[in-house]
Amino acid sequence: MRFPQQTWEKVLSKVKKAVVFMDNRCAEALHWSGGAAVLLEAGARNLKEFSSFEACGENEPKAVFVVSTLLKGRTIDIIKDIISLSHFQYCVVITTVAHSVHLAANSVTAEMDGNPVFEQFEEKLCEWMGNMNYTAEVMHVPAVFAPVSQQLLLTPVFAHLFPLLLPDLDALNAKRPEKKRFGNLVDVDTNSLPVELQLEIKSLAAVLNSMFEAAGTREESFAVGPMSRIIAGELASHPQAKTRRKTAPNKASVIFVDRTMDLTGAVGHHGDNLVEKILTVLEPLPGHVTDIQVDMLELTSLQRTPHSNNILAPGCLAQTQSPAAQALWETMLTSKHKEGVMEVRRHLVETASKEKLPIKMSMGRVTPEQLCSYMQLFRSRPGMLESHCGVLQLGLATAQTLRHPIMSRWDACLAFERLLLQKSCTSGQINYQVICHYLLSTGRRRSRPTTHLPLCLCV
Repeated sequence: MRFPQQTWEKVLSKVKKAVVFMDNRCAEALHWSGGAAVLLEAGARNLKEFSSFEACGENEPKAVFVVSTLLKGRTIDIIKDIISLSHFQYCVVITTVAHSVHLAANSVTAEMDGNPVFEQFEEKLCEWMGNMNYTAEVMHVPAVFAPVSQQLLLTPVFAHLFPLLLPDLDALNAKRPEKKRFGNLVDVDTNSLPVELQLEIKSLAAVLNSMFEAAGTREESFAVGPMSRIIAGELASHPQAKTRRKTAPNKASVIFVDRTMDLTGAVGHHGDNLVEKILTVLEPLPGHVTDIQVDMLELTSLQRTPHSNNILAPGCLAQTQSPAAQALWETMLTSKHKEGVMEVRRHLVETASKEKLPIKMSMGRVTPEQLCSYMQLFRSRPGMLESHCGVLQLGLATAQTLRHPIMSRWDACLAFERLLLQKSCTSGQINYQVICHYLLSTGRRRSRPTTHLPLCLCV
C-alpha cells in the first residue's frame, strides 16, 4: 500500500534546508518508511529529538516539527522552548492529530470552516519567533503507519491504546450515580470514557478515515469486543467518513478485534514463524515497540567485553534501502520457521558467492554457528558490509534468536500448552493441581526447572 509513503511525501516536501524535530512515535513510523535517510535526501539539514534541550544556531533559520500529539500542553511548551533558544524565521509544525480532534479537545462540537485551531497556533509561532512577518505553517498529516510489509501496517503511535478491562469498569462506575452505573463493559459508550481516551479513539478513527479516503474505499465494519465496538462506531460517525462512503468506488470489510479477545494468539508458543520468535526473544530497539535490536559486534574485530554493547549502534529488522533484504524479510515474515531459516541461509550463501568469498557449503539442518560462519566472512570488509548490511542484519537476528536460551524452552512450553488444552477438553475444567502436575511432569521429561517455563493462562 502506498498510503504510508504518500503521507511522508507531504512531510518531505517541507524539510528542505530545515532542521527536523521529531518525537519518538513519529520517528518509529518513519523508521519503517525509509528512516532518517529519506529526510536527509529530501534536503533536511539535521534531525533532532523533540525535546526542550534541543536548539539550533543562527545559521539554521528553518525548523520542521513532526509530532504525534495534540498541539496542547507539554507539546506546546517544548516547541516554544526550542524556538526561544533558536533563531528561526520559518517554522512548520506537522501533527498526526486531525484538526477535528483538536476542536473536540477544545470542547468545540460544531463543524467549522477552515482550520481555526491551526491558524491561531501559526500566530503563536510568529510571536515566539519574534516577528509577525516570519513564516509559520501548521498542518495535519496522518504519518502514523509503519509499513512492516506489503500486507501489514502497524500504528506505533497508538501502541498504548488497549481494550477496556474490568478494573476500568469499576473506575468508570465510581464516578457515576448508582442508578446509572454500567453492568458490563459492553454497555460502556464513548461519552462515558475519560476525555483523553475519547480523543485517542477519535484520532484513530480520523487516521483510518484518511487511509480509506486515499484508497477510495467505503468500509463495512465489524467489531469483536467492547473497545472495538466503540472505535468502529466512532469511525462510522466521523463527518468526513459519511461523505466518503457515498462516493468511494471500492468496498472493503473491516474487522476490529479487541486484543483481550485473543490473548492466546499473543502469548502462546504454537506459532511456527521465524519473525515471531525473533520478536519474542531479542530486546526491543530503544524507544520502539515494533522492532528489535541486533548485536552487530560479530561483524567487527572488537572483543566482547562488559562495555562493548555500548560501542556499536544496534542493527534492526527494518531494512527499507535494500531490495534483497526486503525480499528476505517478506519471506521470513510469511513463511514457517524452517522455511524462513533456510531462506536466510540461501541469501547469505548467494551474497557471499557474489562477492567471491571463500564460503564452505553445507547442507542439512541450519545452525546458528553455520549462519555466523557465513556472516563473519564479511568482517573487516567495509565495502561489502555497507552493500549487504540489510541481509547481514537479518541473518544476525536469526542466528542470535536460534542460539538464545529461551529457544531451548520453546518446545517445552508448546508441549505444556497442548497438554493443558487436552486436559481442559477432557475434564471440562482446569484447576491448579492439574497445572502443577503437568508443569512438574513436563519439567521432569525436559530435565529443566519448571520455574523457568513461562506460563500464561487465558480464561
